[in-house]
Amino acid sequence: MSDIRTTSALGRRPWFMLALGLLAQVAGTIAVTTPAFLVPLLNSERGLSLAQAGLLVAAPSVGMVITLIAWGALADRIGEHWVIGAGLAVAAAAGLGALLSGDLVSTGLFFLLGGMGAASANAAGGRLVVGWFPPHRRGLAMGIRQMAQPLGVAVAAVTVPPLAAAGGLPAALTFSFVVVVVAAAAALLFIVDPPRKPKAAGGPGTPSANPYRASSLLWQIHAVSVLLVVPQFVVSTFALVWLINSEGWQPLAAGVVVGVAQFVGAIGRIVVGVVSDRVGSRMLPLRVVAALATVVMIVLALTDWLALSGLAAVAIVVASAITVADNGLAFTAVAEIAGSRWSGRALGAQNTAQFLAAAATAPLVGLLIGTVGFAASFAITAALPLVALPLIPSRDTERRVDPALPVPTPSRSGTERTAGAEKT
Repeated sequence: MSDIRTTSALGRRPWFMLALGLLAQVAGTIAVTTPAFLVPLLNSERGLSLAQAGLLVAAPSVGMVITLIAWGALADRIGEHWVIGAGLAVAAAAGLGALLSGDLVSTGLFFLLGGMGAASANAAGGRLVVGWFPPHRRGLAMGIRQMAQPLGVAVAAVTVPPLAAAGGLPAALTFSFVVVVVAAAAALLFIVDPPRKPKAAGGPGTPSANPYRASSLLWQIHAVSVLLVVPQFVVSTFALVWLINSEGWQPLAAGVVVGVAQFVGAIGRIVVGVVSDRVGSRMLPLRVVAALATVVMIVLALTDWLALSGLAAVAIVVASAITVADNGLAFTAVAEIAGSRWSGRALGAQNTAQFLAAAATAPLVGLLIGTVGFAASFAITAALPLVALPLIPSRDTERRVDPALPVPTPSRSGTERTAGAEKT
């Protein structure tokens, strides 16, 4: 008997899978970002210097970077269900270890292990979305999935500080642990791998062939994403301090502006995903986003140079929306180009490159701002999207046909969906 997932009605299953993938990544994000919101407690109650607390904050991110590609390779081999479920189980075990740990060195090691486990949702979640959604819905679905990171940060920001203030480190870590346990259980119980045909024999143009050797498309998109992630992290990292120190805003008002900007940016990811579905291309909207990223960074530079503090809030909100809009487009394109047998590794490489670029952005741009000021730093950052523009693949070469990935298509009755060969 053939796989029931390729013949029975899918109904709302793709959206359910998307919800589970979103929950998994939100939980992973909460686990990874919780230490950042514990810095005041670690500094005041545990006597850690900011540098020592920073090591704890960095531990989960280091864990993610060193395991993203490995989780992706495992997802390519055995599927998304066990990778996401097992990875979150590891993160949950690490969370319990951190909760029961008696010293901060052990806590830091458990934070590192937690990041290693949480990386599974980043590496395999994109595969889950691309596998369950047909091409004309992937942009929207991936845009929703890419909301996980700002949503997870927002949840951690709202819950962790008051819990830490009321119940100390154990209360804050308990919240993160419970969320990850729930997400791990949901993944293990309910996530279903998308339907795939049996592995084809290797060879040029087949889905099992190495796409990095077949063409330069994936290398180009990775390079483009690295260049575009710098403006994104410049805005997200330095918006608050710019509004307060340079534009004269009150901290509360500046915090509200940054919060609104994060929300607008999350919605923007969905909007550009829908646009990419409508125009039938990921690369065309990506070109527009890259060009607009240059424009908004120049606007920020002019706002600072001309001391237009009244326009600063609008500039930050618009810049936040535009500079994060490329994420979903690039992730969807990487998965489509790599094919079902390589998308896990390709998405892991995409995440790793962006994490490394983001990690380097804060100290380097911070040094730049201290040397030449905000206006010049924003203007210099504006050049990076211009460098990215010629690297973006042309529209007619952006996708490979992947016959190993059946795509749900409407049946004659309009109420059933069957998995047919993907046409791109």
